[in-house]
Amino acid sequence: MVTLMLIGLVGGLITGISPCVLPVLPVVFLSGGVRSAAPTGTGPVVVAAGAPARRANRRPYLIVLGLAISFSAFTLLGTLVLSALPLPKDTIRWAGLVVLVVLGIAMMLPSVQHLLEKPFAWIPQRRVRTEHGGFVLGLALGAVYVPCAGPVLAAITVAGATGKIGVGTVLLTVAFAVGAALPLLGFALAGQGVAERVRAFRTRQRGLRIAAGVVVIGLAVALTFNVTDALQRAVPDYTNSLNNALKKAGDGGIAQLQGAPGQNPALTACATQPTEDLQDCGKAPAISGIQQWLNTPNGSPVTQKSLAGKVVLVDFWAYSCINCQRAIPHVGAWYSAYKSDGFEVIGVHTPEYAFEHVPANVAAGAKRLHVTYPVALDNKYTTWNAFSNNSWPAEYLIDAKGEVRHVAIGEGTYDETESMIRQLLTSAHPGVALPPTTNVANTTPTSAEMTPETYLGSDRANTFAEGTPLTPGTHRFSYPSSVPENEFALTGTWSVGGEALKAKEKAGIELNYLANDIYLDVGGTGTVTATVNGKTTKYRISGAPDIYTVFHSGSQQQGTIKLTLSPGLSAYSFTFG
Repeated sequence: MVTLMLIGLVGGLITGISPCVLPVLPVVFLSGGVRSAAPTGTGPVVVAAGAPARRANRRPYLIVLGLAISFSAFTLLGTLVLSALPLPKDTIRWAGLVVLVVLGIAMMLPSVQHLLEKPFAWIPQRRVRTEHGGFVLGLALGAVYVPCAGPVLAAITVAGATGKIGVGTVLLTVAFAVGAALPLLGFALAGQGVAERVRAFRTRQRGLRIAAGVVVIGLAVALTFNVTDALQRAVPDYTNSLNNALKKAGDGGIAQLQGAPGQNPALTACATQPTEDLQDCGKAPAISGIQQWLNTPNGSPVTQKSLAGKVVLVDFWAYSCINCQRAIPHVGAWYSAYKSDGFEVIGVHTPEYAFEHVPANVAAGAKRLHVTYPVALDNKYTTWNAFSNNSWPAEYLIDAKGEVRHVAIGEGTYDETESMIRQLLTSAHPGVALPPTTNVANTTPTSAEMTPETYLGSDRANTFAEGTPLTPGTHRFSYPSSVPENEFALTGTWSVGGEALKAKEKAGIELNYLANDIYLDVGGTGTVTATVNGKTTKYRISGAPDIYTVFHSGSQQQGTIKLTLSPGLSAYSFTFG
């Protein structure tokens, strides 16, 4: 825990001095000091009788405290809360922008300040003081404050999105928020110091309040129209080397926060130390917390009683995961070959993206992939967490006594898994005449140098070629002069979300790849036009997000692909084969 907190604190400090904080510094500086030198009881804000003047000095601390609290809460819980409510993904950001505008107006107009205080007038002798307004300002800044997505922030975001919020995750988040807040507190205190020492701050309070209000509203407008991106792109990321060094030092702790197994020691040992022989991995966890079942009679659940005496394969998958799609033909072949001999498959569908929570999308995906075995919709990650799982796909082979005997993480090793299925069936039913082994081509990529899965949404996009992170909101991009290997760049106008990029006007993606095949996870209605080696192909896109092949080659090659997406399409990730 101490190591995780140190990682979070250092990661936050690096973020707090990164180029991405530059747009908020004027607001923090001015808001921290604009009222510090005001005499008690002056100005449009009513102060309780007898309140000492030094209480106004708490404002810088309250601004940064509000920022740290809201940033921590929204980063860790925002995805979960919005997933539970029928609200757009950027609701929190827009709410923060509205609050910034209202607070900016209140700074300039005393009548608006008094109007905001009215709901609190019923509290005896208490009104909303300037310092409390500072706390609200901090809360609003935290809702719109998007720091550079270093490794620590990425780990927190993924942990929050997948529901793996434990003590370690919370401590890491708090430590990160404290680290990021410390530099900002320095700027707020600097503003306060200037206010207390410079006469203009004492004699021109009215003008300075108006100036501060203009700056706050200006920040909200700049964030709304993404003007701040130009500043972030213009300033080189001077913290990049620090982030890389932190990642190397904290890979173990960060990986654990991103969902590495650890809740079940026996399953963890089998997953991290696989063998070609059957293992003793402990009692199989129950399949629980399932929202809905597919491919069962009338949607009825598969019960523990119905599995008694059977060899069971629990396969974790997501329908738009290309790795899962390559594994499913093998799983389906085993199910067809051995189900009459006491073998059962349960496909536990645990969503990676928000659209994979929708049962209709999963059902359509399962149909396209010819999945005929029972599918459990694990939208709350209950079974995923019970198995301490961390990958798509992942297979847990359970014997007739309910013990896990083998764990296969990722693709490949299909022959070994089938051999173990046959061993367990023979052990459970001596004398059984099993059919011949299945014969399904193994299409698992074997190149260690192949471009890894490339996420496009701001939450996990770590190969964006332009040197600054993607930030939520609508942005206009231009291709750089060149795109480094295994990275992507954008052109045109895009609406950037946490999980996906939504195409607006003249939206294009350029990707520098090394692969045989390129797959794009994309949804909506429209067309994707792909150009590779001077050849252009147009693909029709329709319906819920799914994987589309946008390039195929008989051999692995290094190259660049340019995609143009029609307005309204949402692109989630590239995967490769």
